[in-house]
Amino acid sequence: PPCYRCGKALGPVESIQEHPRDGGRLLIGYSRGLVVLWEQNTRVVQHLFLGNQQLESLAWEQSGKSIVSSHSDGGYMVWAVSGAGQRTQQPVMSTIPYGPFPCKAISKILWRTCDSGNPFIIFNGGMPRASYGDRHCVSVLQGQTLATLDFTSRVIDFFTVQSSEATEGGFENPHALVVLVEEELVAIDLQTPGWPTIPAPYLAPLHSSAITCSCHVSNVPLKLWERIVSAGEQQSPRLSSAAWPIDGGKNLAQEPTQRGLLLTGHEDGTVRFWDASGVSLKPLYKLGTASIFQTDCEHNDSLNQAGEEEWPPFRKVGCFDPYSDDPRLGVQKIALCKYTAKMVVAGTAGQVLVMELSDEKSEHAVSVATVDLLQDREGFTWKGHDRLAPRNGPLPFAPGFQPSVLVQCVPPAAVTAVTLHSEWNLVAFGTSHGFGLFDYYRRNPVLARCTLHPNDSLAMEGPLSRVKSLKKSLRQSFRRIRKSRVSGKKRLNASSPSSKVQEANAQLAEQVGPPEVEMTPVQRRIEPRSADDSLSGVVRCLYFADTFLRDGETHPPSLGKAPKLRLDISGIASCVFTKHGQGFYLISPSEFERFSLSARNVTEPLCRLEVTRLQDTSCLSSTVTPKLPQANGTHVPGPALGPAPCRGCSPQPSPPHGSPGSPEEHLAAFSPGSIDSPNSSMENPLDTTGDITVEEVKDFLASSEEAERNLRNASEDEARPAGILIK
Repeated sequence: PPCYRCGKALGPVESIQEHPRDGGRLLIGYSRGLVVLWEQNTRVVQHLFLGNQQLESLAWEQSGKSIVSSHSDGGYMVWAVSGAGQRTQQPVMSTIPYGPFPCKAISKILWRTCDSGNPFIIFNGGMPRASYGDRHCVSVLQGQTLATLDFTSRVIDFFTVQSSEATEGGFENPHALVVLVEEELVAIDLQTPGWPTIPAPYLAPLHSSAITCSCHVSNVPLKLWERIVSAGEQQSPRLSSAAWPIDGGKNLAQEPTQRGLLLTGHEDGTVRFWDASGVSLKPLYKLGTASIFQTDCEHNDSLNQAGEEEWPPFRKVGCFDPYSDDPRLGVQKIALCKYTAKMVVAGTAGQVLVMELSDEKSEHAVSVATVDLLQDREGFTWKGHDRLAPRNGPLPFAPGFQPSVLVQCVPPAAVTAVTLHSEWNLVAFGTSHGFGLFDYYRRNPVLARCTLHPNDSLAMEGPLSRVKSLKKSLRQSFRRIRKSRVSGKKRLNASSPSSKVQEANAQLAEQVGPPEVEMTPVQRRIEPRSADDSLSGVVRCLYFADTFLRDGETHPPSLGKAPKLRLDISGIASCVFTKHGQGFYLISPSEFERFSLSARNVTEPLCRLEVTRLQDTSCLSSTVTPKLPQANGTHVPGPALGPAPCRGCSPQPSPPHGSPGSPEEHLAAFSPGSIDSPNSSMENPLDTTGDITVEEVKDFLASSEEAERNLRNASEDEARPAGILIK
């Protein structure tokens, strides 16, 4: 159109959409904003849609009477596609949903019709650039209802799922929205008010937070299993009861003979319960421990949940949450008693939580106790992180595992071993400094032992202090280098006019930083010690036993510390064995490898995907010209063969050849024999994927014409009377 003839190109094609009811009509959108409705049969432009914003995507309305386009300014436009009349169209509606401030582009948009009258407008992007430009959002709009689905990873693509059967009036009526993001696949129920999330039966991201420990429980009693499942169902009231919208395939594996439970501890302080009875891991229940403590960033499962008056109306969806409020919340060890439903969760800051499974929600205070593992040993100072401060007063807890006692180790080093004996009401825990024994029924410590070597001061330093020392050393090194460079330049250019300026710079460089900081490198005294001294105090395993400890007549209760093994450490620390000869270990911070050491109990995926094939009696095949190999490597083309019979069909009888000397008989000499023939040269599969050149086709046609001409001349000579020459 004339308004676009200003010397600027239309830009690349951003979107091509086929008409939903007429495959011969294409909608072509150019980057500059122009949209063309192209008729393929007549090869003419039916309509021109004159957009004035950079185009991002296009979508048809189901009837084909309207289209919607999204643009780089965060808005979208609706256009009417009229059958006749004006050739150039203007938008009938243009809006920026999250305006009026500048917004990011809407990269994809969908239009889905409903019998209720209000269509679904679904798009991603379009957020206010200054305030929420870094959000990964998909917006769902129907009439006056708007939901902004907020994801924690980048949106890759999305689509709707609707019934394959045509409804009365031709409405699509989508019942689910499936969003693929970088870390998970999320399904949204569009039929239920509020558009809740549909729980995924698979593809649950284990790496929603980094896995820090794992524990497997075999042969879980049915009663405990049902209580855990019930707690998981109650903690997600916003989840939909609709079935997962993607299905297919048939599971051929037998039903598991026992119920296996896999518990994974995560960096954000959560413990996740997984159904590990079969091949795939199914999420059952999530336990959070961060709400018990006071952290710098308040942890809340409803993070980014929108209030009634908040705009945009954000709603956090998905279970992938890679951000940890506090690294001290990380879960290091888990112990679960399947008979009494008691559990112990130990963390990075020396916290040991004793929990009980409750079917009802409650509000109570958590008892706090302290166990000093150093036993007031002199000469040691803890330089690591501080302990987690517990919240005061009664706290609300949802149905599930609820904490009753919090034991805090002193110093607050990471717990490296834990064990539970619910009959004796005892829990034992170990760190890099020692181990302790606690009676959680009487809320009193029973035993505390320090396992440190007197010269082992490395265990007194946490990772944070070592990082600070490294930064301090680097800072001082850079200051010394800067000072030496300036001093050298001052000596070389002492006679130059700018020597006074350089001298002033040198004095300024010497004054950088606090005046009390010395420029000499800080050195630490290194004491000779063996390679195992740094790990001499670490307690790797603890075990309750009832054995012959003092004599051979009585066997009192005892607590055993693991012997020193030169192996439990980087390679096999995550390995978990089951009682049925199977195991789990982390092949990456987010992936589990499952293996089996038993020939009887093997867990392997057995499945089948059934595809309905068209039962057509006719056999379709293109005409094939086979090429026969020759001794010199060249290929001689043979005659054209008819359609090859499909498997299960009897071969068609070949047509009778012509009379001797006919062109058919002459060309038959070049045709291959039957593949089933014992003299066939086609026993070994040949590579016939080579390209046929134009020269080969010309040579074949020329040889065929020459052969026909020779045969025709020979036939005419036989038909002439003897002794007569006809010129």
